[in-house]
Order: sequence, then C-alpha cells, then structure tokens
Amino acid sequence: MVLSVDGIATPVEGIDDPALARVLAAIVEASRDVSAHVRAGALLPAPDPEGARNVHGEVVHPLDILGTERFVEAFDASNTVAGLVCEELEAPKFFEVAADSNSYTCVLDPIDGTSNADIAITIGSIFGVFPTPHGVRLEGEQPFLRPGSDLVAAGYVLYGSNTVLVLATPDLVQEFTLDAGSGEFRLTRENVRIPQACPYYSVNQGYADRWDPAVRRAVDVAREGRSLRYVGSLVSDFHRDLIRGGVFLYPADSNSPKGKIRVLYEAAVFAYVAAQAGGGASTGHGPVLDLVPASVHERTPLFVGNASAVEAIDQALRS
Repeated sequence: MVLSVDGIATPVEGIDDPALARVLAAIVEASRDVSAHVRAGALLPAPDPEGARNVHGEVVHPLDILGTERFVEAFDASNTVAGLVCEELEAPKFFEVAADSNSYTCVLDPIDGTSNADIAITIGSIFGVFPTPHGVRLEGEQPFLRPGSDLVAAGYVLYGSNTVLVLATPDLVQEFTLDAGSGEFRLTRENVRIPQACPYYSVNQGYADRWDPAVRRAVDVAREGRSLRYVGSLVSDFHRDLIRGGVFLYPADSNSPKGKIRVLYEAAVFAYVAAQAGGGASTGHGPVLDLVPASVHERTPLFVGNASAVEAIDQALRS
C-alpha cells in the first residue's frame, strides 16, 4: 500500500496504516530540526568532559540533548507513539495515544556519532518502530523486550553533505533526501539492495590487540580481497556498505566482552534494514533479528552487511 507521510514529497511505498504514517511524520519533523542543529555543530558549546553522562557512562553532547528533546516532543505530539526507548534516557518513556487507532512503540538513538560533530563527519539518528504489543501493560521495560523481527519499520537519518532518510519496511528499503528549498524529503533511491559485490570491510583495527583468536580469524576472512573503510560513525559506515557493498564488524573484545552495540536501537535496526535489502546480520552466535534483549540498553557484537560476507564471518567465528 502507498500512503502520504507529512514531510515526504511523494506517497511512501510499504506504509499501510495511517497511524504508522503519523509515526514516520514525527520522525521526519524531528530530523529536519536536528539537521539544522547538526549544521551548527561546531558553533554549539563543547561538551564538558567532567559534565553530565548518560546511562552508558558517555559524556552528553549538547546535540544529544537537543536531539532527544526534539524527538520526544514530536513523538508526544503524534498521538500514536505509545512508548519510547532512547539511548539518552535511562528508563522508557510513555505517551498518551488515541484510543480509536493503532499505536506503536519506538526505539531511538537520537544522535549517533556526536563525538564527530565538531569535525564535520557524517553523523545520524537511528530509529525503529514496533507495533504496540497486545496484552502487555505499557510500563517498565517489558513492552520493549522483543526481537528485531517484530519491527514494522526502521531506518536512520544521515546528517552530512546532504540530509538523507533511509526507511526500511517489509521487503523494501527506500532513500529520501531533504530538499532544503521545500523542506521536504524527496525519493532518491526507490529499491535499495546491498550489492552482491563486497569491495569493503569496516572495522576498528586499532582494537586488534583486544580480540580473541576467533575474532582475529573472522576479521582476516572479512579483509581478504577487500579495502578497509572505517569512519567510526556507525550510521555512516553502514550506509556506505549498504549502497556500495561491504560488511561492518564490531566484535566483542577484552574490554567489552559482551560487545558495545546496543541491541534495540542500533543492532536490531541495522539488521532489519540489511535484511530488507537482501543482506544479513549476526551477533556471531546467531541472527541479530532473533535476539530478545534482557534489558533495554543491552549490548551485543554486530556483523552486518553483505549476506555472504556475514556468513563467512560466522563460519570463521565457529571454527
């Protein structure tokens, strides 16, 4: 089905519920405002190394605060987002919704890569949308402890040379680019598929001395015949691999034995996008989309991108 989404110039394929269209309209609205803040990134106050930290112990950047506030406002006003898990919020947040329509719960990393904001490297917002679960009270963490395979839409917004929205719905990935003149997102890629050729791999080689032998083998397999491309902004690295072909690796290491990528609002989202584009995603122990987190901020290793490359990495980890 095709429905109009406020802020997107043309009706959007893969959207069959007006309530879901309102959720996406809220994401579009917030991301346009965030884009303007990002472009002023180096002009914003620098984060205080001794200042506030989020639930993960990371220094909070002014953009993190601005992004979180803007998305929360947009979701609250949507009348269809019932709950939110956000990287910058320790506990889930719940909203009033219309009683006569469907509602959804969202997961969000409002600004991924804020440490790069003052050096003009592409950063982004990451989002996932679940249908509100039936028979579960909307309180605490339980409504969000579900596999990524339950997502009905997911994607990210890139803030770089252009502001780009990538939206995945069942069996379809579309890319929209913000037209600064009209303030609307316009369709620029209508059916994104991860290329079968896989010329690139993305990993932080600086952590090699922290990897166990199985991870070193897996990285060697990923490296064979490929060029290293690594920005250090997850959303940027994934987007390049999605469009040009590649595989992204963020394995566990001795400092982070359970991995560092957040299950709900990072790993599950990228796994869902990759799956709809013909790719794959693994934790090294199984499919990311099958993983049910035990807590909303749980972390995992992540291997995502070209399906054959992800399978080869899995085999190396198991050998």
